[in-house]
Amino acid sequence: NRNKMSADLLKSVTSLWKLVRPQQQVKNLLIFLPAFFAIRFDDLLLFQQILPAFLSFCLAAASVYVLNDWFDREQDAAHPEKRNRPIASGRLEGRAVLVYWAILLICSVFLAILAGQETGREIMLLVIVYVALNAAYSIYLKQIPILDITLIGIGFVIRILVGSFASGVPLSPWIIIMTFLLALFLALAKRRDDVLLWQESGRKVREKIELYNLRFLDAALVSTASVVIVAYILWSITTEIADQLQVNYLYLTSIFVVLGILRYLHLTFEEQKTSDPTLVLYRDRFIQLVLLGWFASLIWILYL
Repeated sequence: NRNKMSADLLKSVTSLWKLVRPQQQVKNLLIFLPAFFAIRFDDLLLFQQILPAFLSFCLAAASVYVLNDWFDREQDAAHPEKRNRPIASGRLEGRAVLVYWAILLICSVFLAILAGQETGREIMLLVIVYVALNAAYSIYLKQIPILDITLIGIGFVIRILVGSFASGVPLSPWIIIMTFLLALFLALAKRRDDVLLWQESGRKVREKIELYNLRFLDAALVSTASVVIVAYILWSITTEIADQLQVNYLYLTSIFVVLGILRYLHLTFEEQKTSDPTLVLYRDRFIQLVLLGWFASLIWILYL
């Protein structure tokens, strides 16, 4: 009996851990982006100042994943991969899930308040807005085409706003625009995979997916990809940015951005493997090398 209880406890803890999707928390590294582009990423005191905000948002994002899986449990049960999620598979029950969600949210708000004496309130409000928007998204707004992917983009922008408040570094409009556009691009690729799955198997991974079609998504993907590339190039060659950062040759990093976008389009159109952008990052060596080259070149130009 004792061994069975230990095994059941281990399964429950494992299910709770999987429920918050730890592999997805890499998105929250955007919180460090304002400090990085302000050439202050080597400031250890500033890093310690941002860390509570980062942890707060990780907990907020975790609570959002819990809530989303709860509302999507029926659709996930019909999905070839998502049916193995803790709630969709029936490994976790409703009461335990809701208590877990509440604990994550309370801890997130508490850490947000501790994130800074002057900016703690702003960070807390951003965390609450993020959770509220995603709750509305899970309940209904994800059924409205265009608005659903727009909310995903706003979620990414909120992340860099949290980083701005936590670090005290003002945001460039360019960073906000590029972050939103890139998130929109990734969301469109994900929707395309959802439409393909529905058309090929008849299984709906989300309600109202029939309101999208491949012709629109293909056109929107190519258009958004083009705007992302143009926006990045304009940012990299703008004299104001060069004077502000006191660096040259930022335009050289555009090579990696173009390669990364083209590779992602190839995965979307040819291999149809973009249902989860985070898994693409973990599995695709080409994307990994491009990101490594982009990051290394920025470190060289900005810091060295």
